[in-house]
Amino acid sequence: MNTHTATFDDWIRTEFVEINTELELLYWQQFDKANVEGVGEKLKQQLKRQGNVLISHLLAEGNTDQGFDRAFDLLGNVGLFMAACRRHEITEPSRETTSPLVEASALAMHIGASIGVTPRFATAHLTTHNKAVNGTYKRFTNLPDEKLFLDYNTQGILAYKRASDALLKIVPLGISHPLCGELLKAAKYALINVIESNNALYTQLDTDRFFNCVRPYYKPYRVGKEIYRGANAGDFAGINVIDMLLGLCSANEPSYSQMLVDKFLYMMPEDQQILRESMRIQSFMDDFLQAQQYKNSNWFKSHGKLFMQVCKLHGDTAIGHHNQLVEKFIAQPSKQMQEQHLSKVTASGPPLHVLLDSLEKLRDRRAAAKRDDIKTRFDDLNSLKEWVK
Repeated sequence: MNTHTATFDDWIRTEFVEINTELELLYWQQFDKANVEGVGEKLKQQLKRQGNVLISHLLAEGNTDQGFDRAFDLLGNVGLFMAACRRHEITEPSRETTSPLVEASALAMHIGASIGVTPRFATAHLTTHNKAVNGTYKRFTNLPDEKLFLDYNTQGILAYKRASDALLKIVPLGISHPLCGELLKAAKYALINVIESNNALYTQLDTDRFFNCVRPYYKPYRVGKEIYRGANAGDFAGINVIDMLLGLCSANEPSYSQMLVDKFLYMMPEDQQILRESMRIQSFMDDFLQAQQYKNSNWFKSHGKLFMQVCKLHGDTAIGHHNQLVEKFIAQPSKQMQEQHLSKVTASGPPLHVLLDSLEKLRDRRAAAKRDDIKTRFDDLNSLKEWVK
């Protein structure tokens, strides 16, 4: 790591975190905790000034070609700075046509275009690709609730990846292969880990602290002229690989395919490739349905039961996420929010009621719920249940 990159990384891990934490403590003392206007102005200017100076040195240096990992890490640092400026309303997309963070935008666009990812910080920067130094990884603040959120988010993502890796290994073997059962068990236990991790998060995370002090760093912000949505915990291939390999969601369903298109550049390039390949694979659900003539065989009954257990667990994770995280930590707190802040609640861009409707439909697809307005695999799973009794 060269001197300018190392200096910037050190600032992100130290003074940057301290300034954000001080600002959060000031906001928290207010009756209207969502208000940041006119609060901590000296700290905000310090944040902007220090970040801009460090980034201007990096921009002047140009592309040092230190490889993908270093470039991705630097993009994350630039993105954390831009996201913090957005959180503190140093920048605000609705009042601008182009980002006032000119140097940061130029560097982010340069790096993003060169490595094939969106030019802002992504989920991976704070979870799976967040290098710890002396036991501490990068965060926006020193607040315990942010650490709790990132710890359990990372645990959940890693467990989802284990489940998707196990399912992908079934593809070249086929559902009747003797080891298919072992791989379905691996996916099953990984999804149980997701549920355990999520339940711990839902139980331990403080709703008000998350809503007011963690969530605001994930808002959309401008890079150059374009507004990029906030990082989302689902911005990795694993969860969608599970959706499609199980057959609970389909890449040729318009709203689901639109979601995939929207998230491609928010993922690591290797995840992008895995997702593209998964979109072309026939689901295990269809494999089982097309193997009806073998429904009385031992392998069909054994593997079919495990397959349905995996489907049930995947649906349970979606139900838990929507009914606990989304409802408890976003929908409910927003009802107490003062009206002038409501348009800025979501990290995904659309108004809250639009976002909640799309998340509800996604939950019900993953859970194979019985619905008349969208296609789910409710009837197909019931057929399989009859066959493997």
